[in-house]
Amino acid sequence: MNVVIVESPAKAKTINKYLGSDYKVLASYGHVRDLPPKDGSVRPDDDFDMSWEVDAKAAKRLSEIAEATKGADRLILATDPDREGEAISWHVLEVLQRKRALKGASVQRVVFNAITKNAVTEAMANPRDIDMELVEAYLARRALDYLVGFTLSPVLWRKLPGAKSAGRVQSVALRIIVDRELEIERFRTQEYWTVEAQVAAGADPFAARLVVHEGKRLTKFDLADEAAAFAARDAVQAATFKVSSVERKPGRRSPPPPFTTSTLQQEASRKLGFNAQRTMMAAQKLYEGVDIGGETVGLITYMRTDGVQTAPEALDEARGVIGGLYGKEYVPEKPRLYSTKAKNAQEAHEAIRPTSLARNPGRLRLEGDLGRLYELIWKRMIASQMEAARIEDTIVNLDSADGRTGLRASGRVVTFPGYLAVYEEGRDDPASGEGGDEETGRLPQVAEGAAASVRSVKADQHFTEPPPRYSEASLVKKMEELGIGRPSTYASILERLRDRSYVRMEKQRFIPEDQGRIVSIFLEKFFGKYVEYDFTADLENQLDLVSAGDLDWKVLLRDFWTDFNAKIGEMGGLGTREVIDALDETLSPYLFPPRPDGSDPRACPKCGDGRLSLKPSRTGAFVGCSNYPECRYTRPFGSPDAEAAQAEGDRELGVDPVTGETVFLKSGRFGPYVQLGEAEKPKRASLPKGWSAPDMDLEKALRLLRLPREVGLHPEDGKPILAGIGRFGPFVLHEGTYANLPNVDEVFEVGVNRAVDLIATKRAGRRGGAEAAALKELGAHPVDGQPVRVLSGRYGPYIKHGATNANVPRGADPLEVTLEQAVALIAEREAKGGGKKAKKPAKATAKKAPTKKATGKKTAAKKPAAKKAATSAGDITDDETPF
Repeated sequence: MNVVIVESPAKAKTINKYLGSDYKVLASYGHVRDLPPKDGSVRPDDDFDMSWEVDAKAAKRLSEIAEATKGADRLILATDPDREGEAISWHVLEVLQRKRALKGASVQRVVFNAITKNAVTEAMANPRDIDMELVEAYLARRALDYLVGFTLSPVLWRKLPGAKSAGRVQSVALRIIVDRELEIERFRTQEYWTVEAQVAAGADPFAARLVVHEGKRLTKFDLADEAAAFAARDAVQAATFKVSSVERKPGRRSPPPPFTTSTLQQEASRKLGFNAQRTMMAAQKLYEGVDIGGETVGLITYMRTDGVQTAPEALDEARGVIGGLYGKEYVPEKPRLYSTKAKNAQEAHEAIRPTSLARNPGRLRLEGDLGRLYELIWKRMIASQMEAARIEDTIVNLDSADGRTGLRASGRVVTFPGYLAVYEEGRDDPASGEGGDEETGRLPQVAEGAAASVRSVKADQHFTEPPPRYSEASLVKKMEELGIGRPSTYASILERLRDRSYVRMEKQRFIPEDQGRIVSIFLEKFFGKYVEYDFTADLENQLDLVSAGDLDWKVLLRDFWTDFNAKIGEMGGLGTREVIDALDETLSPYLFPPRPDGSDPRACPKCGDGRLSLKPSRTGAFVGCSNYPECRYTRPFGSPDAEAAQAEGDRELGVDPVTGETVFLKSGRFGPYVQLGEAEKPKRASLPKGWSAPDMDLEKALRLLRLPREVGLHPEDGKPILAGIGRFGPFVLHEGTYANLPNVDEVFEVGVNRAVDLIATKRAGRRGGAEAAALKELGAHPVDGQPVRVLSGRYGPYIKHGATNANVPRGADPLEVTLEQAVALIAEREAKGGGKKAKKPAKATAKKAPTKKATGKKTAAKKPAAKKAATSAGDITDDETPF
């Protein structure tokens, strides 16, 4: 028998069908071990020794794997073909070796880029050993992230009240967002004008813009005001023109390569409105397999990759599909071959593509996110192997008779669409012109030297605009350009920033929250090296050297830790007041901008002689007066303009067409909310996380006020399913069962099928929760016969016997604890006053206690026992997980 280990049950089911009865495919359900979220899990003083903890849910599955492996001839580790997949295989093997479950079974590692029969069977025919260089790169990255998080976050908590956490890559991503916000705030709008004329030269009129005025070629800001613009307009109106030149330049636009992880996330954001996490969840399902006609089939290749190359057989299939659907003229003479300088050799796999291009998205008819994402991937792959688009650029120059005024018209036309018939890349920000060229129509045929007449002229006023805030697409692109993080980590990094409330999303853009801004500036001020873009990118390159076998991972960790630990030590002597004063000085231009009347921007508006400055508090920083407590003036952290805008936020949004009552947007003690009418107890709804007061309109307000909404009737009992927003976020509800929704938007969109699936998953999890928490059954206690078990709790693994809980010693593997060790730990715990001592079982011959006669007197009520202290030296304690 051959035992095969993969990550997910969906993969296991599909692969088992391909391999047949000689193979047993089991799922690890992702990572099976991780560093416990408490201090001491990575020990630099012990040469970076690490303590690993088996996940509670994985313990039972590992036991099943161990049981199956004991009688197997081969253990085949077939986890994903990347660093994380290699690490999972290593973890599984480590646990099985500790359990002594292999017993002569050979161990092999196989990888496949797609879950198809050919890919799986070919991988099985070409096994290898676990790549320890990839595992060491994983260990180094995991140790670095842990050391930064668990060392730097406590510094934040002590020195910066209200701060939540810091992370090695998370903090740099936050800095990118904050730096862009500072750039926007420093931006000063500049006025400029343009002059455009409608001109005819023996054919239909066309638009031409002024490029030469008074004999000088114009730059963007030469026409700086209305007077200059109107003078230029009049000069164009008065001049006579002729066509001085006509230039036609044929060109070609080549298609983009097939998707990598990063480009897939960017395009899904631009075109589908998906965030990175939503994209990766849908891609994971497409990769693992979708039921098509009663058969589960993997529809795309592996979705975590930096590579753009494609397998030869896929190129041949693409060319055949293109010829059949679009014609031979759309098939290039040779297949298009793409290459990239992959920053990580282990991630340089094949690009993301359909496993079979014959599976046209129109025929598959996949629903929801899967269908939309599959269509995007299919089109991109098809387009990448099509002929280039042929375009023609035309430029017409017109000069006045005296040569002092000149106009120019430009046009672009597609003469052959090529790949554009299937696919065109989206833009990061259409308003800024990023991500693509603006195409114009064809100009009429005009002859060089022909006379031209001006039909009309207009002068338009413009203002320069600040750079746009980052969307998910543009932020992922920026991080990739800087070499920060890796594409497979982007989704979790961005989600973490939102979860920590360091940023919020408005109109699909990242805006730093006040706390995020303070944390970023604190880190830049006191830990500048560790949030520098180049330093973080260089550290990623060093991790790549580890995965390539060119750098020892312990050397990397020692070099990093020596300097980082010394910097942490320096912060120990710095007081909170010194930190706040330094931040006050750095943030002064933002918190206290110059006043129009030239007065001191720090002067207290209440008492007059006090001075405003940054103040700390447990709930975050604020601005307060130096004359406290005599003067109690305070204002929230932020610029005075933001405060004034918030104070003026209450407004009417419109009238509810159903009730005829006015809908208001108001600001309350707990933030902005919407209100229907002005009755004694009007209906109200708070704005959910991610919704901002400036963006609220009548339609959004009514959607909130009409929650919860009925999604439909449950198919099993015909009772309603509701969707709403509660204390813990968006949810669906059926007969007392609440299931979380991933985002607020889904409250208004979720359908019956999706809701039923979520509720069923929640109920199944509830039933299986108690069983999953038990890591190991040790047997009966020798004194009282009660069961002794190893359980997984909130603060780590512990031993339970009756009412007594005892910690598993730090560094010990909970699955290796014996009954004898557990009994000793329980006795030690009871000796310290924790739990109840084990009682010997009563003998069967014990005499029955005599029954007292009723005396008619009331028994005095016993005083309640004093409550036990909430914590004691022996209780399980743990630090808050900082990331």
